[in-house]
Amino acid sequence: MAEPLVVTLDGPAGVGKSTVAKLLAKRLGLAFLDTGAMFRAVAWRLGKDAWTWPEERIAEKLAGLRFGLAGAGEATRLLLDGAALGPEIRTEDVGMWASNVAVLPVVRRFLKQAQQDLATSASLVAEGRDMGSVVFPAAQHKFFLDAEPAERARRRALQLRDMGQEADEAAILAQIEARDLQDRTRAEAPLRPAADALVIDTTRLDLEEVFDAILAAIVQAAPKP
Repeated sequence: MAEPLVVTLDGPAGVGKSTVAKLLAKRLGLAFLDTGAMFRAVAWRLGKDAWTWPEERIAEKLAGLRFGLAGAGEATRLLLDGAALGPEIRTEDVGMWASNVAVLPVVRRFLKQAQQDLATSASLVAEGRDMGSVVFPAAQHKFFLDAEPAERARRRALQLRDMGQEADEAAILAQIEARDLQDRTRAEAPLRPAADALVIDTTRLDLEEVFDAILAAIVQAAPKP
């Protein structure tokens, strides 16, 4: 049996990782693994201030959680205990909670194993912050997307408004900068490109240009018949 294909897309919030990853998964016929949603799901399920709990209590709660994937491409659904996750995990508050729990080794160990387990039975495009550097170091294709904070805040505000939520762009920018600082300087798996990842600055690129650059790199690296 052929080894499952894994493509990783890493980078900070607001660079378009999720959108590009979904399109790429659709084009390649793979499942889409939104690992940021997994951190958000854990933070949402544990609740506010859970990062202040003793490690034993957190580990006990995590032990009862089971993730799964259904479908492929844009239609892929992340499941938590058999139920599809929705907009309840996409609020700005839950995003900050996720950043807080993401610094905890007990959470990172749990989700790393959960993510690796999902990739044992299905080829996938994994989107997150340390997919290529930590979770899937042997992935066949690795990419790191980045963009200027102001542009990422603008994109996030548009995304929230499209979802029918209010969006204060200045407040979102402050949250992005705070989260960047925490994610890039944490001791456990800091946000950074894998040594062999292709880094793409998306600040002045549209979605199609980013997608084309990634697809071209994958095609170029494919074994020649």
